[in-house]
Amino acid sequence: MANRSTCAYCGVGCGIEIHTNADGTPRVEGDFEHPANFGKLCSKGSTLAHTLTDEGRLLHPMINGLRASWDQAVSYVANGLNRIIQEHGPDAVAFYVSGQLLTEDYYVANKLMKGFIGSANIDTNSRLCMSSAVAAYKRAFGEDSVPANYQDLEIADLIVLTGSNTAWCHPILFQRIKAAKLQRPDMKVVVIDPRRTATCEIADLHLPIKPGMDVALFNGLLGYLHANDKIDPDYIAAHCEGFDGALASARAEGDLSRIAARCDLSETDVATFYQWFAAIDRTLTCFSQGINQSSQGTDKGNAIINCHLATGRIGKPGASPFSLTGQPNAMGGREVGGLANQLAAHMDFDEEDVAKVSGFWRSPNIARKPGLKAVDLFDAVAAGKVKAVWVMGTNPAVSLPNAGKVVEALQKAELVIVSDCIETTDTSTYAQVLLPAAGWGEKDGTVTNSERRISRQRGAIAPAGEARQDWRILTDVAAAMGYGEHFPYKTAADVFREHAQLTTLNRNSHRKLDLGALDQITEAEYNGMAPVQWPTLPNIDSQRLYGDGNFSTPSGKACFIAVRCQGVSNPVSTEWPLALNTGRIRDQWHTMTRTALAPPLNAHKPEPFVEVHPDTATEFGLENNKLAHLQSPWGQAIMKVNVTDSMRRGELFVPMHWNDQWARGARIGELVNPSVDPVSGQPESKHTPCKAAAWQPQWTAIMLSRENLPLPKCDYAAKIRGQKFYRYELAGTGSTEDLMALAHKLACTEAKPSIEYRDSKNQNIRCAWLDQQGLVTCLYVGPGSSGIIANADRNWLASLFDKPALEPVERKALLSGKSPAGVEDCGRTICACFGVGEKTILKAIKQHNLTDAADVGKRLKAGTNCGSCVSEIKNLLQQAG
Repeated sequence: MANRSTCAYCGVGCGIEIHTNADGTPRVEGDFEHPANFGKLCSKGSTLAHTLTDEGRLLHPMINGLRASWDQAVSYVANGLNRIIQEHGPDAVAFYVSGQLLTEDYYVANKLMKGFIGSANIDTNSRLCMSSAVAAYKRAFGEDSVPANYQDLEIADLIVLTGSNTAWCHPILFQRIKAAKLQRPDMKVVVIDPRRTATCEIADLHLPIKPGMDVALFNGLLGYLHANDKIDPDYIAAHCEGFDGALASARAEGDLSRIAARCDLSETDVATFYQWFAAIDRTLTCFSQGINQSSQGTDKGNAIINCHLATGRIGKPGASPFSLTGQPNAMGGREVGGLANQLAAHMDFDEEDVAKVSGFWRSPNIARKPGLKAVDLFDAVAAGKVKAVWVMGTNPAVSLPNAGKVVEALQKAELVIVSDCIETTDTSTYAQVLLPAAGWGEKDGTVTNSERRISRQRGAIAPAGEARQDWRILTDVAAAMGYGEHFPYKTAADVFREHAQLTTLNRNSHRKLDLGALDQITEAEYNGMAPVQWPTLPNIDSQRLYGDGNFSTPSGKACFIAVRCQGVSNPVSTEWPLALNTGRIRDQWHTMTRTALAPPLNAHKPEPFVEVHPDTATEFGLENNKLAHLQSPWGQAIMKVNVTDSMRRGELFVPMHWNDQWARGARIGELVNPSVDPVSGQPESKHTPCKAAAWQPQWTAIMLSRENLPLPKCDYAAKIRGQKFYRYELAGTGSTEDLMALAHKLACTEAKPSIEYRDSKNQNIRCAWLDQQGLVTCLYVGPGSSGIIANADRNWLASLFDKPALEPVERKALLSGKSPAGVEDCGRTICACFGVGEKTILKAIKQHNLTDAADVGKRLKAGTNCGSCVSEIKNLLQQAG
């Protein structure tokens, strides 16, 4: 019998089923009854079973590098926190938590910190992805409440996707939009994004906007709507406040011609967008990190919401401003007060709310003011104001901007505690205490997705080693600190019930968050709980909020917010002439602690890279697939160049995922601009002034190994996990003899290679070690940016690790790094779901005269699961044609 649960990745909140194969191995499939995905899964969700492994797991508590018992670890943490609180006050302590936590974990962490330690210094990595949307909703509606649901994606007549590469970041929602558009071809899709991404596959109009100009674009839309009598004056009069001020600010941005010029867009394209928005009632504007991750992210959100308020398109079928959340439980964290500027249950730090929560928790020491937001929190650690920080389920040494300063802060702190399922991360390296937490597939509790739908995440396997649920770790520490009577939880259901009961304090207020129908849920009901949207009150339609014009403000009216375009916080300059944009790629997640374990996810984009327009590449001397050195005022990195005309000139795009465990010198957070939105505190991760130059190594190398070996300490190194091997792409300075000595060490032997070729004159080295089980390690080194290394047949070399012994022809071919005649190279992976390579697709197109992506899908299955690779398949069809 399958265990029903939810996916661990993005905010779509897909339902899954975890099955057990006959050999005892797990298998993950989509849950056809879950209303978020109806059985569909993306490439990451489809490979979740690969992550149900003990590899790299933190299995036991550790104190100062030594194994400890849970009693010892809990006492150490409790005593350390109590000591620092007594000596320096509660604000000397901070928690930094994660959208990877379940709602029950979040609730206990927030209660302990704000209710009993007495400080609001608890913030979350959700600050980095959706806090601007939270602030925008709250300013407009009075509460952080998303009005739309996923059904709106299928009934809208116009969908505006702004700052969202939906095809890669929310693939299942993208598939729902794509399917709806196939059924209703008249549906319009507008994509607003500086890059031409995979999402543009279904776009009727792509607006490659200049970064930072979103407020100007949507202010221009508001002015256009008013000038063309396309607003709803009756709705505004009955349900809104502040329209005149917002309109005045919008008009001040200029006319359509000026706005198009400021946004670096075609005037015709801007006019088309404005005309469609004005004419089509069922308009859904979906926005994500491209809007939120900005020094003006909150204003961008409100500029969007203003246009929907002006037309009365709020909480109506197919018509709303819809924030697409980045993490699986960012919404659940918001519900319980996981952000430093919230209290609990959407309540604030005003006197009335503090009294309500304090009475409910029976807490005389409750925090009475907001705490430090993420960037400020680690600045305070670096300044010595925060002495102790407890990091739970996240990796700030990689993900926060100006990450080098975060590392310095962790090194300075008196006490760093890390709760994680992974033993070695860039952050855990600096911890005195490591606490093993249950991982996905082991955790038990609830998550809330982007449409306010609460789903159960159920443990299918026992926690690895001595790992515990996060809520239990926190409960044990709370008891050891002296607060045991206030933390009596025995099960996750105990925590959930209390959380639901707390939300009922909103019942006689203007807030919508109310889980009152679940506040007496039994253990059995909790275990069998089906997905449900909040609010859960009887006779309340929870599918959409605010459709009746009744908002969460004291007056019951929505607020227009007057905003003006401020651009970016640190514009490009002569010294820093390029604009760096960061984001996600299709098959990786956050800092790769989970996805890097799944071989299929490492095949599509195996190394850290920077995308650059051909003209910009020429101007700065960058070559495709060669290395570039990137530098900003805050840090530097080295990565592979990907030249593509999908970029705007003068701009770069770099994924956020790689870290010191999987790459050397590619931790992009070190470069990122630490400026934040003054309202939300969200960093401006989409714009960093920088410069780029070609980086020429003295040598390049490729190594494959049966064992998981540490990254060599060279200038550039990337590790890629395969099915039965690990691949290392290397480049650096220094002699090749030094690398040869390193290879001996990495191969776990001082013996000579089984096969070896040296060309001292041309500085080429090719060698391999074999034993009774087959190939152990192979290494190829060449001078400079060697073509020999670039042309090595990586897929064939990888296939050798499947063999218990090599044929003579294969042993001989090892010296060349090229497969023998007759062994086909499938090329780089395009479809991660089915493992279909680029050369396989091109061959099929040519042999069978395939003309569209559907034909390729029928022949090879590529693109028929999550569909995220369809845009690349279409590019290959054009290339073949």
